[in-house]
Amino acid sequence: MDAEIAPSSVAGRVTAPPSKSYTHRAILAAGYGEGETRVEAPLVSADTRATARAVRAFGGEVDLADDTFVVRGFGYPDIPDDVVDCGNSGTTMRLVTGTAALTEGLTVLTGDGSLRSRPHGPLLDAIEDLDGRAESTRANGQAPLVVGGPVAGERVSIPGDVSSQFVTALLMAGARTESGLAVDLETELKSAPYVEITRELLADFDVETERTDAGFAVSGAQSYDSGGSYRVPGDFSSTSYLLAAGALAADEGLDVAGAYPSAQGDTAIVDHLERMGAALSWDRDSGTISVERSDLQGIEVDVGDTPDLLPTFATLGAAAEGETRIVNAEHVRYKETDRVNAMAEELEKMGAAVTERQDSLTVHGGDSALRGARVDGRGDHRIVMALAVAGLVAEGTTTVTGAEHVDVSFPNFFELLGDAGADVTLD
Repeated sequence: MDAEIAPSSVAGRVTAPPSKSYTHRAILAAGYGEGETRVEAPLVSADTRATARAVRAFGGEVDLADDTFVVRGFGYPDIPDDVVDCGNSGTTMRLVTGTAALTEGLTVLTGDGSLRSRPHGPLLDAIEDLDGRAESTRANGQAPLVVGGPVAGERVSIPGDVSSQFVTALLMAGARTESGLAVDLETELKSAPYVEITRELLADFDVETERTDAGFAVSGAQSYDSGGSYRVPGDFSSTSYLLAAGALAADEGLDVAGAYPSAQGDTAIVDHLERMGAALSWDRDSGTISVERSDLQGIEVDVGDTPDLLPTFATLGAAAEGETRIVNAEHVRYKETDRVNAMAEELEKMGAAVTERQDSLTVHGGDSALRGARVDGRGDHRIVMALAVAGLVAEGTTTVTGAEHVDVSFPNFFELLGDAGADVTLD
């Protein structure tokens, strides 16, 4: 499906979707429980449905009713009867790799072509160091994966500069081992706020974790207990596209609801937009951010902890004056697609001047004049949304291919943009 976006303004009030990160973790945490948990106000998307399928595969039950996932946990996972298909969801595969390492048999995990190109090697190595079995069938650290256990051991070390999801998987599974687990970091932790999201959610499920001098630790033989329900907060990664649309195209202002404070690192979008000169205010009590079209100036943004913001800032930089330097970005190349390269090449098609390095992307706003073009969403929900926002302020019509991929994290993105006044046509 293609999305055609013509130059247009947005206004009114829109609501950000629930958090994908919290929804994934809540469904799996409920699976590790032994009773029933209602995961309320979740993000219902292709990715989170993949986590629900995985919980069913390990012996749980998951139903969706009245905007709530009702999960009856497996407590301790069964061996799946069939291959576990994680679709396009890297979060699902990494988190449930930890689940598979608790079983006494073997689990086969796979996904679509994009997911089968993403790295899992450090997590597989960690499981083997804990006396589990963890192999890539192609011996390249990529899915399909064969994983089994039960793991034993109380300490493991892992690099922190590939994916914080490896740490999350080990902490969540470690709470269900007898001895618990200390996870030592061999390198600086990238995307660190995502581990804090995990720890915040685990605390809500009555699971204790701690920071250590070397990394993180979780004690064993803990029970997951939500008290019967867990409510998912709004998603700041998705909120970033709405705020960018407002800062670029909301002449009469745009109110973005559902933006309550949380451990999400992507709340940094608010501070960074203010640094760029955006007229913006955040009522934290009501969870509403108000933003209006502003003359933006380029800044330097470190995305070491906020990789999902790179596409948003690439678009903002193309419409700002001066240079926008997005640094500490190499790990952003290992997402659904190489997002550094994708934004560089697709924005160039729209007339942006960019400089791509292995660890950075610089957008030369003063040398850029955005114009409509046919651009490739690369099968990546975040690339699709970022390019669509660029289309709001490009001269002429912008066509973004693969628009259906927004279903991964923001299923009603284009509908919401249209309701806010954007000239959007889906074909």
